[in-house]
Amino acid sequence: MNVLIIEDEKPSARRLQRMLERIDVKVSEMLYSVAESIEWFQNNEHPELIFLDIQLSDGLSFEIFDTISINSAIIFTTAFDEYALQAFKLNSIDYLLKPIDEDELVAAVEKYKARNPKKEAVQFNFEDIKKLLTNPVEREFKKRFTTKIGQHIKMIAVDEVECFYSENKGTYAHTIEGRDYLLDTTLEELEGELNPEVFFRISRKFYININAIKDIISYKNSRLQLKLNSYKEQEVIVARERVKDFKVWLG
Repeated sequence: MNVLIIEDEKPSARRLQRMLERIDVKVSEMLYSVAESIEWFQNNEHPELIFLDIQLSDGLSFEIFDTISINSAIIFTTAFDEYALQAFKLNSIDYLLKPIDEDELVAAVEKYKARNPKKEAVQFNFEDIKKLLTNPVEREFKKRFTTKIGQHIKMIAVDEVECFYSENKGTYAHTIEGRDYLLDTTLEELEGELNPEVFFRISRKFYININAIKDIISYKNSRLQLKLNSYKEQEVIVARERVKDFKVWLG
């Protein structure tokens, strides 16, 4: 089976590759952007199966199909909410919701094999899906989180969170009041729950609220250091591979 991964987060791409290798599916190539993918498809034989992230660093992956005609079978890897995923179901597209579960990955691969895409053309309406995914009116993000404090349950509004960070295998929310709360989630799970216009994952350790940034400082090894309004516990560093996307996100 000739398999391609298109995913802008290199750690996520490598994790998916390892998961596929454990079920004897070999990945022949990994691509990380719309531009790189278009160039690759123009110069290479198209694969049988593509694992495709929707939101890439330089745009929606649907832009690839605006330029290149692709007949490969596609399994989407996405952090979009359940409402948006209805579009995939209606168009008979397989999808995996991030963070990818290994059992669901196995089921998706088996579904692909049973469909025998060599004999059955893959057809779906990208325009309908793109409209649904990019319409902010139709998309909703998490508005609050809960955490247990003793015998009490505290609600934390997302607007009050300066940053989310991981420490000692736990995920914490740091609020504008300078308090830290342990959450029952992971940074990977937050990916589909936070408004990407407000929150950005600057590294494997931090998700940052754009309204909490007080200063941005050039840092060694082509990285950036952020100063937040109240968070002072650790250095907040934008990973080198995220700097370009971070600057685009800042607008």
